[in-house]
Amino acid sequence: MTDTPPSSARADGVAALERAIAILDAFTAADRSLGLAEIAARTGLYKSTILRLANSLIRGQLLERLDDGRYRIGPAAFRLGALYQRSVVAMDVLLPIMRDLSEQSWESVAFYVRSGDLRTCLY
Repeated sequence: MTDTPPSSARADGVAALERAIAILDAFTAADRSLGLAEIAARTGLYKSTILRLANSLIRGQLLERLDDGRYRIGPAAFRLGALYQRSVVAMDVLLPIMRDLSEQSWESVAFYVRSGDLRTCLY
């Protein structure tokens, strides 16, 4: 376990924020919820650090604590995702084009945004 932030966080970031982001990044599309030990294993952070930061993330509605003590991503993440989706492309322009492509090709159509080596499906 380590509470030492990545060198990039020490150089130009806020360590607590980097750790909070690591907690959120511990979740994958396959996870409905994660326990404290699972988050600790995935992030390398101490459980005490996770508990402290989780309380702030819960207050910001980025994380929720379930009755069984497990955690899941909170509703603020959805709101931020929707804001990002709208900021990337004008839906009124993109959706008619996608609809036309689908009708002409008889295939499904998706719109992805590239971020480094990853891509995220927006529509």
